[in-house]
Amino acid sequence: MTTVDIIIPTYKPDNSVLRLIDDLEKQSLRPSHIIIMNTEESFWDKLLDDTHEDPCQRYDNIIVKHVTKEEFDHGQTRNMGVALSDADYFMMMTQDAFPRDKFLISSLAKALGGDVAAAYARQYPKTDCNLAERYSRKFNYPNEAVKKTQADVPKLGIKTYFCSNVCAIYRRDVYNEIGGFTKKTIFNEDMVYAGNLCQKGYAIMYVPEAGVIHSHNYSCAQQFHRNFDIGVSQADHPEIFGGISSESEGKKMVKETIDHFRHIGKGYLIPHYIIMCGCRWLGFKLGKNYKKLPKGMVKSFSMNKEYWKK
Repeated sequence: MTTVDIIIPTYKPDNSVLRLIDDLEKQSLRPSHIIIMNTEESFWDKLLDDTHEDPCQRYDNIIVKHVTKEEFDHGQTRNMGVALSDADYFMMMTQDAFPRDKFLISSLAKALGGDVAAAYARQYPKTDCNLAERYSRKFNYPNEAVKKTQADVPKLGIKTYFCSNVCAIYRRDVYNEIGGFTKKTIFNEDMVYAGNLCQKGYAIMYVPEAGVIHSHNYSCAQQFHRNFDIGVSQADHPEIFGGISSESEGKKMVKETIDHFRHIGKGYLIPHYIIMCGCRWLGFKLGKNYKKLPKGMVKSFSMNKEYWKK
């Protein structure tokens, strides 16, 4: 029988993390282990004190590993989680994503095999999600399943390598072959890994029937900082992102979102949306060229400020 472990990095966890663990324990394919990679032990202790709940006592398959804020890295912390797993497959999740039904794990696990080495879930918006973010979910996560290989780069561009660790599953044998997630990265560890997979002849599967509820209502400033870090990650990995168009998909989404606002009679949302897109674009462009900027400016522009202390 195929075994699956789930790895979840956490930071300042609240009661929702305990509810996420409950949801995962009720899956039709129960995970062999749920591995929590928690940043700063004091925050985990506070969660237990505040809720008077300890998942390690409630369930027999919970592993909690603590790292310091200085030690945390999007790639290496996940590698540390995988090192604690001996399952055939491991599934990455974030603490703010929740299974849409009890078939999330089984639906993703079924997609692996043959040349498919990774598969990711569809993301559905939360009830409080704004209209722009809601439409972006529809744009990035369509109804149809998609299998992507290196041969799709001329047609799909950077979207070929899209794979989100908000909820994605991976084959352990291929992970060992590839060498794991990049050891030090500010962001995009999932796409760097997916790009490596494709370049080595493997495929990535988008599985729409596997759904998680996950969205953010980022401010313009947050969009700027987030996209700065995306730009940095692309600049640091030219072997994956060099020579691949990343802006054409963005332009397409902007145009379709504006058309959608007009279609539903919400044209008054367009000016703010354009400003937000401008913040995204500016952040991304500055991130791509971060090596030309003063170090103090780079840190102030970045969302992940701890990264620059390493």
